[in-house]
Amino acid sequence: MTRVAVFDFDGTITRKDTLIEFIRFAKGSAALYWGMFVHLPWLVLMKLHLYDNSKTKERVFSWLFKGMSIEKFNEFGEKFYETKAEKLLLTDALKAINEHKQKRDKVVILSASIETWVQPFAFALQADGLLGTQAEIQNGILTGKFATNNCYGKEKVERLKKWIVENKIVEPYIIAYGDSRGDKELLEFANERYYKQFEQ
Repeated sequence: MTRVAVFDFDGTITRKDTLIEFIRFAKGSAALYWGMFVHLPWLVLMKLHLYDNSKTKERVFSWLFKGMSIEKFNEFGEKFYETKAEKLLLTDALKAINEHKQKRDKVVILSASIETWVQPFAFALQADGLLGTQAEIQNGILTGKFATNNCYGKEKVERLKKWIVENKIVEPYIIAYGDSRGDKELLEFANERYYKQFEQ
Protein backbone atom coordinates (compact mmCIF):
# COMPACT_ATOMS: atom_id res chain seq x y z
CA MET A 1 0.00 0.00 0.00
CA THR A 2 1.26 3.46 -0.94
CA ARG A 3 -0.04 6.45 0.99
CA VAL A 4 -0.77 9.45 -1.23
CA ALA A 5 -1.45 12.78 0.49
CA VAL A 6 -3.36 15.07 -1.87
CA PHE A 7 -3.60 18.78 -1.08
CA ASP A 8 -5.84 21.31 -2.74
CA PHE A 9 -3.86 24.53 -3.17
CA ASP A 10 -6.06 27.64 -2.95
CA GLY A 11 -7.52 28.08 0.51
CA THR A 12 -6.01 24.82 1.77
CA ILE A 13 -2.27 25.42 1.53
CA THR A 14 -2.71 29.17 0.98
CA ARG A 15 -4.65 31.84 2.86
CA LYS A 16 -6.28 33.24 -0.29
CA ASP A 17 -7.33 32.33 -3.80
CA THR A 18 -4.12 32.76 -5.78
CA LEU A 19 -5.93 33.48 -9.06
CA ILE A 20 -6.98 36.87 -7.69
CA GLU A 21 -3.61 37.46 -6.06
CA PHE A 22 -1.68 36.48 -9.20
CA ILE A 23 -3.80 38.74 -11.42
CA ARG A 24 -3.21 41.64 -9.01
CA PHE A 25 0.54 40.87 -8.99
CA ALA A 26 0.96 40.48 -12.75
CA LYS A 27 -1.51 43.05 -14.08
CA GLY A 28 -2.17 45.45 -11.20
CA SER A 29 -5.25 46.19 -9.10
CA ALA A 30 -6.88 48.38 -11.75
CA ALA A 31 -6.80 45.58 -14.34
CA LEU A 32 -8.09 43.12 -11.74
CA TYR A 33 -11.09 45.26 -10.79
CA TRP A 34 -11.87 46.21 -14.38
CA GLY A 35 -11.64 42.57 -15.43
CA MET A 36 -14.04 41.54 -12.67
CA PHE A 37 -16.43 44.35 -13.66
CA VAL A 38 -16.39 43.41 -17.35
CA HIS A 39 -17.12 39.78 -16.49
CA LEU A 40 -19.57 40.49 -13.66
CA PRO A 41 -22.60 38.95 -15.44
CA TRP A 42 -20.79 35.63 -15.90
CA LEU A 43 -19.35 35.74 -12.38
CA VAL A 44 -22.81 36.26 -10.90
CA LEU A 45 -24.31 33.46 -13.01
CA MET A 46 -21.43 31.19 -11.97
CA LYS A 47 -22.09 31.89 -8.29
CA LEU A 48 -25.76 31.05 -8.88
CA HIS A 49 -24.66 27.80 -10.59
CA LEU A 50 -26.28 28.98 -13.84
CA TYR A 51 -23.06 29.25 -15.84
CA ASP A 52 -20.11 26.89 -16.01
CA ASN A 53 -17.22 27.56 -13.60
CA SER A 54 -14.61 26.52 -16.15
CA LYS A 55 -15.97 28.73 -18.94
CA THR A 56 -16.13 31.74 -16.63
CA LYS A 57 -12.56 31.20 -15.48
CA GLU A 58 -11.35 30.81 -19.07
CA ARG A 59 -13.11 34.03 -20.11
CA VAL A 60 -11.39 36.01 -17.35
CA PHE A 61 -8.01 34.38 -18.00
CA SER A 62 -8.26 35.08 -21.73
CA TRP A 63 -9.24 38.72 -21.24
CA LEU A 64 -6.22 39.30 -18.99
CA PHE A 65 -3.47 37.11 -20.42
CA LYS A 66 -4.21 36.29 -24.08
CA GLY A 67 -1.24 37.30 -26.23
CA MET A 68 1.33 37.26 -23.42
CA SER A 69 4.49 35.26 -24.08
CA ILE A 70 4.87 32.11 -21.99
CA GLU A 71 8.35 33.32 -21.10
CA LYS A 72 6.89 36.44 -19.50
CA PHE A 73 4.09 34.46 -17.87
CA ASN A 74 6.59 32.01 -16.35
CA GLU A 75 8.66 34.94 -15.11
CA PHE A 76 5.61 36.35 -13.35
CA GLY A 77 5.05 32.91 -11.77
CA GLU A 78 8.56 32.76 -10.33
CA LYS A 79 8.45 36.33 -9.02
CA PHE A 80 4.98 35.75 -7.56
CA TYR A 81 6.36 32.89 -5.49
CA GLU A 82 9.44 34.82 -4.43
CA THR A 83 7.51 37.84 -3.20
CA LYS A 84 4.21 36.34 -1.97
CA ALA A 85 4.91 32.81 -0.67
CA GLU A 86 5.74 33.79 2.90
CA LYS A 87 2.45 35.67 3.37
CA LEU A 88 0.29 33.20 1.43
CA LEU A 89 1.35 29.82 2.82
CA LEU A 90 -0.37 28.46 5.92
CA THR A 91 1.98 27.25 8.65
CA ASP A 92 -0.24 24.31 9.63
CA ALA A 93 -0.47 23.15 6.03
CA LEU A 94 3.32 23.25 5.64
CA LYS A 95 3.66 21.24 8.84
CA ALA A 96 1.24 18.61 7.54
CA ILE A 97 3.11 18.35 4.23
CA ASN A 98 6.42 17.92 6.05
CA GLU A 99 4.93 15.22 8.27
CA HIS A 100 3.72 13.30 5.22
CA LYS A 101 7.15 13.63 3.62
CA GLN A 102 8.81 12.30 6.78
CA LYS A 103 6.49 9.27 6.63
CA ARG A 104 7.59 8.79 3.00
CA ASP A 105 4.06 9.38 1.75
CA LYS A 106 3.68 10.66 -1.79
CA VAL A 107 2.57 14.31 -1.76
CA VAL A 108 0.47 15.68 -4.63
CA ILE A 109 -0.81 19.23 -5.07
CA LEU A 110 -4.09 19.21 -6.99
CA SER A 111 -5.37 22.62 -8.04
CA ALA A 112 -7.77 24.42 -10.33
CA SER A 113 -5.20 27.21 -10.59
CA ILE A 114 -2.91 27.49 -13.60
CA GLU A 115 0.11 25.25 -13.06
CA THR A 116 2.53 28.03 -14.04
CA TRP A 117 2.22 29.99 -10.80
CA VAL A 118 1.70 26.92 -8.58
CA GLN A 119 4.84 25.16 -9.89
CA PRO A 120 7.37 27.20 -7.85
CA PHE A 121 5.36 26.46 -4.69
CA ALA A 122 5.20 22.73 -5.52
CA PHE A 123 8.95 22.64 -6.19
CA ALA A 124 9.77 24.39 -2.90
CA LEU A 125 7.46 22.04 -1.00
CA GLN A 126 9.12 19.02 -2.68
CA ALA A 127 5.79 17.72 -3.92
CA ASP A 128 5.91 14.46 -5.86
CA GLY A 129 3.27 15.69 -8.25
CA LEU A 130 1.47 18.85 -9.37
CA LEU A 131 -1.83 18.53 -11.19
CA GLY A 132 -3.45 21.80 -12.22
CA THR A 133 -5.13 23.58 -15.08
CA GLN A 134 -2.76 24.10 -18.00
CA ALA A 135 -2.80 27.13 -20.28
CA GLU A 136 -2.75 26.60 -24.04
CA ILE A 137 0.36 27.89 -25.80
CA GLN A 138 0.96 28.40 -29.53
CA ASN A 139 4.33 29.57 -30.83
CA GLY A 140 5.34 30.60 -27.34
CA ILE A 141 2.23 32.77 -26.83
CA LEU A 142 -0.77 32.24 -24.54
CA THR A 143 -3.93 31.75 -26.59
CA GLY A 144 -6.20 32.61 -23.68
CA LYS A 145 -7.65 29.10 -23.69
CA PHE A 146 -6.96 26.11 -21.47
CA ALA A 147 -5.01 23.13 -22.80
CA THR A 148 -6.68 20.83 -20.26
CA ASN A 149 -10.03 20.69 -18.54
CA ASN A 150 -10.28 23.05 -15.59
CA CYS A 151 -8.94 20.97 -12.68
CA TYR A 152 -12.06 21.39 -10.56
CA GLY A 153 -14.63 19.02 -9.05
CA LYS A 154 -14.71 15.59 -10.65
CA GLU A 155 -11.81 16.56 -12.92
CA LYS A 156 -9.57 16.50 -9.84
CA VAL A 157 -10.44 12.84 -9.31
CA GLU A 158 -9.83 11.98 -12.96
CA ARG A 159 -6.44 13.71 -12.96
CA LEU A 160 -5.44 11.98 -9.71
CA LYS A 161 -6.46 8.55 -11.08
CA LYS A 162 -4.35 9.16 -14.17
CA TRP A 163 -1.36 10.23 -12.04
CA ILE A 164 -1.67 7.08 -9.92
CA VAL A 165 -1.60 4.89 -13.03
CA GLU A 166 1.29 6.82 -14.60
CA ASN A 167 3.32 6.42 -11.40
CA LYS A 168 2.52 2.69 -11.19
CA ILE A 169 0.96 2.92 -7.75
CA VAL A 170 -0.95 -0.34 -7.34
CA GLU A 171 -2.62 0.01 -3.93
CA PRO A 172 -3.01 3.72 -3.16
CA TYR A 173 -4.37 4.94 0.15
CA ILE A 174 -5.61 8.46 -0.54
CA ILE A 175 -5.50 11.15 2.14
CA ALA A 176 -7.16 14.31 0.84
CA TYR A 177 -7.21 17.88 2.12
CA GLY A 178 -9.64 20.46 0.74
CA ASP A 179 -11.65 23.53 1.63
CA SER A 180 -14.35 24.20 -0.97
CA ARG A 181 -17.06 22.89 -3.30
CA GLY A 182 -14.37 22.25 -5.91
CA ASP A 183 -12.88 19.58 -3.63
CA LYS A 184 -16.13 17.70 -2.90
CA GLU A 185 -15.56 14.83 -5.33
CA LEU A 186 -11.90 14.51 -4.33
CA LEU A 187 -12.80 14.26 -0.64
CA GLU A 188 -15.49 11.66 -1.38
CA PHE A 189 -12.98 9.64 -3.41
CA ALA A 190 -10.35 9.60 -0.65
CA ASN A 191 -9.86 6.92 1.97
CA GLU A 192 -9.19 9.61 4.54
CA ARG A 193 -10.40 13.19 4.22
CA TYR A 194 -9.84 16.54 5.93
CA TYR A 195 -12.04 19.57 5.22
CA LYS A 196 -10.80 23.03 6.23
CA GLN A 197 -8.18 21.36 8.39
CA PHE A 198 -5.75 24.26 8.64
CA GLU A 199 -6.24 27.57 10.44
CA GLN A 200 -6.27 30.71 8.31
